[in-house]
Amino acid sequence: MRKNYFILLLLVAPLSIFAQDEAEKEETPDGWHKAGNISLLFNQAAFNAEWTGGGTSNYAANLTLNYDFNYKQGKLLWDNRIMADYGITKTKDQEFTRKTNDRLEFNSLLGRQINESNWYYSLFLNFKTQFTSGYEYFEDTMGNEARLETTKFMSPGYLQFGPGMLWKKNENLKVNIAPATARLIFVDDVFTTTVGYMDGDYFGVDAGESTRFEFGAAISGYAKFNAMENISIENVLNLYSNYLEDPQNIDIDYTLNVVMTVNKWISANATFQAIYDDNAVQGFQIREALGIGVTYAF
Repeated sequence: MRKNYFILLLLVAPLSIFAQDEAEKEETPDGWHKAGNISLLFNQAAFNAEWTGGGTSNYAANLTLNYDFNYKQGKLLWDNRIMADYGITKTKDQEFTRKTNDRLEFNSLLGRQINESNWYYSLFLNFKTQFTSGYEYFEDTMGNEARLETTKFMSPGYLQFGPGMLWKKNENLKVNIAPATARLIFVDDVFTTTVGYMDGDYFGVDAGESTRFEFGAAISGYAKFNAMENISIENVLNLYSNYLEDPQNIDIDYTLNVVMTVNKWISANATFQAIYDDNAVQGFQIREALGIGVTYAF
């Protein structure tokens, strides 16, 4: 665990650094404020039969949607965000098209300001799952590529909610602390009823069950700043500790998004994500993505 705490410190550090450089709190007018963007990144490589330098023809595509719809009225605020990502890749010699990214997430946070400070009483909700099935790939007894379904829509699915305290400097810098958070994990019981299944093997859910209840503390942080005029850097950090079982094993979900804008339509995106959840995998899950594509803001 010492190693995990050290890595956690590295992930949290950027939030505190960015906080020191942020400008004073900006006043947001009352009413609804909506904004979003959708981007499509595409990569492709092709080689003919005479190409001697090595390589395999392939293509990859990734579609991303982010949409914010926030409401403010006096001391009351209600922030909402939908995030959706889906990516695929296909290599010429592979039988199946494979996923490179798959996420559907909704965040909602209701807050009431305390006096004229940056602090709010808060109530948050987070839901996340994936769009399509995930697979493990292997060769069958005939040497052909085969696959085994391991995940699908709402397997797993996560729902978290709870009261807490929100510190919000502005739309680009905020931290929510929720010490009494309920979390439900949903799975398809087809995965927990297989022969030889042991309690907790599938995202912590017991044999024959389709849900798992946890109760603990959650911390979420968001920091966004412009490194240069056309380069924005976004940091999202979510932490969770389950009081009911191994509270020292903190679940970590950190995402770094770098967007380099070329013009109104063209941008380059780089994403790094690190997840630690010992109910899923005994170690860090790492995802990296880099691409140039078309972006539309609305």
